[in-house]
Amino acid sequence: MSGKIYLTGVISFILYSCLAFTPASLLYAEDAKPEQKDAKPVTMEIAKPAEEEKPTGDFSVSVLSQYIWRGYELSRNSVVIQPSAIIGYKCFSANIWGNLDTRPYYAGSIPDKSYSSALTETDITLAYNKTIGLFNLGAGYIYYSLGALNQDAPKRADAQEIFLTIGLNTILSPTFTAYKEISHYRNWYFLLGVSHTVEFNKIVSLKLAASGSYLLSEYADATLFNAGAGYGGYPKFDENSQATDDKFNNFHDGIVSVSLPIKPINYLTITPTISYAFPLSQDAKYEMKGQGMKGTATNSERDSSFFYGGVIFSFSF
Repeated sequence: MSGKIYLTGVISFILYSCLAFTPASLLYAEDAKPEQKDAKPVTMEIAKPAEEEKPTGDFSVSVLSQYIWRGYELSRNSVVIQPSAIIGYKCFSANIWGNLDTRPYYAGSIPDKSYSSALTETDITLAYNKTIGLFNLGAGYIYYSLGALNQDAPKRADAQEIFLTIGLNTILSPTFTAYKEISHYRNWYFLLGVSHTVEFNKIVSLKLAASGSYLLSEYADATLFNAGAGYGGYPKFDENSQATDDKFNNFHDGIVSVSLPIKPINYLTITPTISYAFPLSQDAKYEMKGQGMKGTATNSERDSSFFYGGVIFSFSF
């Protein structure tokens, strides 16, 4: 999850054929007319085969002050390290991503207890993307392997998602993505994002981005959720930020971010970034508080909006 983070998905494979060519021989007349004897011979240029497309790769490490995913607080008072590796070939890509919490938070009755660093999540994404004119089209599958947030917390059930995305190669690069969770949590998550990049020079750029989402839950079990079973769908929360058996169905989280990609040498990009996540509805505010990690028995006193940031180191080829 960028823990979450949603199986069966069907990805269409499209193979491209290469152009074949055959040299043509030149024919000469046996009885050339005298006036033709000085004519230059006819030549034919043979087209060169298109250069074969090579695999691409991107390896990055994000060092952030907090792990926030879809508006949910999944770490607190600790640095998180998020390595990622993407391999692409033609229209296909595969990504593995992880979250390492350097100081897992304990929200129970032993506030002074500390834990050693732990890998709390590992995600695998398979995707197909193709550009057709102004449109960027994509589809894919995500498997979220979700561990416990600390050794005393419940093991969370893994999630699986399929998704479809469409983007426009135009001003603000608008992109709309629909995610469907198909295993334990059963929900739809719709995300609309825009971004704009200003290039100061060949080395430094400024990127501004914003997104908003809508969450449509198809399953909610307040008893399982409140028992700390590690799953229970996405219930709606009341004004005291207590889970109910109603399903969440409303606008969810918004995020605005500012980043400064710096490319000192080929292949390497260093990106300082800062983000602000906040609820887009009153229902989302109650839910984010109820799902939060602040060490208090009163859910309504927890946080529902978050500032976080850090730096991303990326190596691409």
